[in-house]
Amino acid sequence: MATKSKKRVYVKLRCDYCKEINYLVKKSKGQDIEKKLSLSKFCKRCRAHQIHKEIKK
Repeated sequence: MATKSKKRVYVKLRCDYCKEINYLVKKSKGQDIEKKLSLSKFCKRCRAHQIHKEIKK
């Protein structure tokens, strides 16, 4: 039976404009763990594509 490797970690993404937490995504646990994730995603509250940044859990 295969074992699960723990090379990924879950992070929360928050909208820069309205400050609402909208997404929970997986991020690799490699060398870029210190680098914050920043993506353009659709915000349900703003009803537009906004920049979403990683926050602490």
